[in-house]
Amino acid sequence: MTELQSIDNILKKLSLADQEQVNKILYGCGYKTIDLSDVQSEDFEIAGYEFLANAEQLRCPRIVRVAAFQNKLPLPTSAPILEQRAALYDLAKDAIKVAAKAKANVFCFQEAWNMPFAFCTREKEPWCEYAESAENGPTTKFLQQLAKEHNMVIVSPILERDQVHGDVIWNTAVVIDNHGDVLGKHRKNHIPRVGDFNESDYYMEGNTGHPVFETEFGNIAVNICYGRHHPLNWLMFGVNGAEIVFNPSATTGELSEPLWGVEARNAAIANSYFSVAINRVGTEVFPRGFGNPTHTDFGHFYGSSYVAAPNGSRTPGLSRTQNGILIAQLDLNLCRQVKDFWGFRMTQRLDLYASSLSAAVKHDFTPQVIRK
Repeated sequence: MTELQSIDNILKKLSLADQEQVNKILYGCGYKTIDLSDVQSEDFEIAGYEFLANAEQLRCPRIVRVAAFQNKLPLPTSAPILEQRAALYDLAKDAIKVAAKAKANVFCFQEAWNMPFAFCTREKEPWCEYAESAENGPTTKFLQQLAKEHNMVIVSPILERDQVHGDVIWNTAVVIDNHGDVLGKHRKNHIPRVGDFNESDYYMEGNTGHPVFETEFGNIAVNICYGRHHPLNWLMFGVNGAEIVFNPSATTGELSEPLWGVEARNAAIANSYFSVAINRVGTEVFPRGFGNPTHTDFGHFYGSSYVAAPNGSRTPGLSRTQNGILIAQLDLNLCRQVKDFWGFRMTQRLDLYASSLSAAVKHDFTPQVIRK
């Protein structure tokens, strides 16, 4: 069956007047397209949008451009590791070059971008060989040079090998600043055990909390994939001061597509920050079957990457089927303006929920249910 390219292609069949009204309802009216006609690529879909904030008397605009990159594997999953890695590095280098031409300040890949998403197979070989040091591995060293060259912060989600602590594997996002230095890392907080997503065969829940990375282009955080299903995960990045939260993901249509457009957008609204949802593209077929009944692929990774703003508006998504780069220009002043307008932070009652949750985790907890 041929995959639908995008919802927006269907909406374009409407009259211009109807398109305008439908887009206001679906996406809000707080964004507009930006001209990227001078940024051309035969390999990537390129889309650009801008979120506006009100002019202020005491603060200058805090303009940041982010780039979200979604892609297919360039080679079959069975390709030798060094060949697959080299092909992905070539693809990444081209994408970063395009993003730099579009004046992006922060660039984020999809989850486990430098390997097949093989965690459905439950096989340890050869997939565990893709794991590498977050600080000194070949992928980090490769991206450090590009970050420095293009004055760009790069968020690189990889399979980490913790050589200091017994070679344990983690699902990790490495944050490299625009000077080419490793600013830090975050390990995935929530691990799926649903359908073919057997990730706990490879790594467990992360132990890095909810770090926010202070960069020259704002305070950023990374909520890796399955963490988007957990509102408290999003909440804590906001509590720690995030202004932009990236959600690098690898998720398939049969499992999660109805949720996709809701979760990162809702997080942006509830926590008064920008969210950047990035999903893998394509169908990855593995050499040996898995599951019951036996099959050889996860399903279709449906892309559809988008950016949402704290005022509830969002961009249209990228294609469901093609490699793409989404450029979004953000005015970070919008975060505080929305906090002042809606008062969500002022009214969120962390004290109430901290007390209730402290009680709920105790073994002798009694739910607060009133019965006749």
